[in-house]
Amino acid sequence: MPRIIVERSFETPLAQEDLTAVEARMAPCLELYNVRWVRSFWSADRKRMVCEYDAPDIASVRNVQHEAQARFDHAWAAEVLGEP
Repeated sequence: MPRIIVERSFETPLAQEDLTAVEARMAPCLELYNVRWVRSFWSADRKRMVCEYDAPDIASVRNVQHEAQARFDHAWAAEVLGEP
């Protein structure tokens, strides 16, 4: 499956409670669209986040984000460098 990268930015630092709420809304959508969360990176100031998913295509990841009401700036397909 392709790797899909989702970039997010926030006006104010994202609180853990807000992240937990989005994760809870996202969980059933991930299964529905055959998307697997791989990992996320959160900036030290909690105003930016990059999430990595395995998914059939970008549309599947965008559908997950929209249905879970998880705002994002960009979603794009990526190649992983350095993996065997």
